[in-house]
Amino acid sequence: MSYAVIQTGGKQYKVKSGEILKIEKLPDSKPETKIEFKEILAYGDDKVIEVGAPTVSGAKVEAELIKNGKNRTVLIFKKRRRQNSRRKNGHRQEYSMIRISKIFSKDGKVLSEAEKKVVTEKKAETAVKEEKK
Repeated sequence: MSYAVIQTGGKQYKVKSGEILKIEKLPDSKPETKIEFKEILAYGDDKVIEVGAPTVSGAKVEAELIKNGKNRTVLIFKKRRRQNSRRKNGHRQEYSMIRISKIFSKDGKVLSEAEKKVVTEKKAETAVKEEKK
């Protein structure tokens, strides 16, 4: 099974075709659109691996944007003792849910391709929850 290591949103992800990921929100992106990741740090399979310095030029990963959303609220509570000084704040991080469709090598050859199947938002969310367990 071929995989690739991509960089997006200041983070690195090891991806395989057909996989569903939650990544940092992509700017100016609408659901059901194609996305290309050009910052490929490495790609390969069980036998051979190609590592870039720092990236592999010509390699790319195609993905489909399933939806944009917000994570659960993270509470920030700051309290100083004996001063009756406290502050409560919350934050909801935005994310984009994507499905990896194709992985291309540096010479443009398709290394792996996902099967064509329709993924609904609920199925995608349950797939991400199962993956975390």
